[in-house]
Amino acid sequence: MATTAGAPGTTRRYFHSLWLLSARDLKVRYSTSALGYLWSVLDPLVMSAIYWFVFTQVFQRTVGEQPYIIFLISALLPWVWFNTAVGDFTRAFKKDARLVRSTAIPRSIWVNRIVLSKGLEFVFSMPVLLIFVLVNRLTETDPAQIAQISWGVLWLPVAIILQATLLIGLGLLVAPLCALYTDLERTTALILRAMFYATPIIYSVKDLPGPFETIGMFNPLAGIMTLYRMAFFPSQWDLAPVVISAVMSLIILALGVWVFRSLERPVLKEL
Repeated sequence: MATTAGAPGTTRRYFHSLWLLSARDLKVRYSTSALGYLWSVLDPLVMSAIYWFVFTQVFQRTVGEQPYIIFLISALLPWVWFNTAVGDFTRAFKKDARLVRSTAIPRSIWVNRIVLSKGLEFVFSMPVLLIFVLVNRLTETDPAQIAQISWGVLWLPVAIILQATLLIGLGLLVAPLCALYTDLERTTALILRAMFYATPIIYSVKDLPGPFETIGMFNPLAGIMTLYRMAFFPSQWDLAPVVISAVMSLIILALGVWVFRSLERPVLKEL
């Protein structure tokens, strides 16, 4: 976002263009599907149901909190935003190579549009969480198992801002590197698969044994997932991973801006 600096008029045009590109992405995604917006709900709904069945009905689970389905979805939905955005970063420039070469708008917009459009899809998927909260309240008879919304919901905007900051930094790193080195696209996909299990989604940082808890805190998503879960699980509060996530997100953003500026010309030549 640092590349948007300039006159107020230039900044307004940048954000206007960013909105138009993001809206176009969403329109294309939904207009070519019969179910349209419903896919934003159905995808995470089915995924959540599968993980709930596997980790509650098939395997004996010793991690997480009750109700586990709420514990799971509150981190799974942000993970979908992260996973799909990073996956799209690998094709950010190649997908619209002609526009990237010809546009006069700062080219960071091709990263930021992905963060915004996938972020909006994340917001659109939030009804999935509300559906499971409602089902839990209607079907659960044990008061200890009923999902309760706490003051921690106030941390939700902070979690979204932190995740967006982290994604922008990663996008500014991944997009130009993948444009120059094709093999990095597949490498990124492999890293994302491993990151799912290395990120506190089906468990929390506190569930990690011994030194692995300390190591797990240095996953930049660990503190962000903690903040998302605060709405229903205030006992998950842990300042250390939150601070580490904030610091790492800012460092990754600064590194991303530097790498993006250094590689912008070589990327344009490659395209």
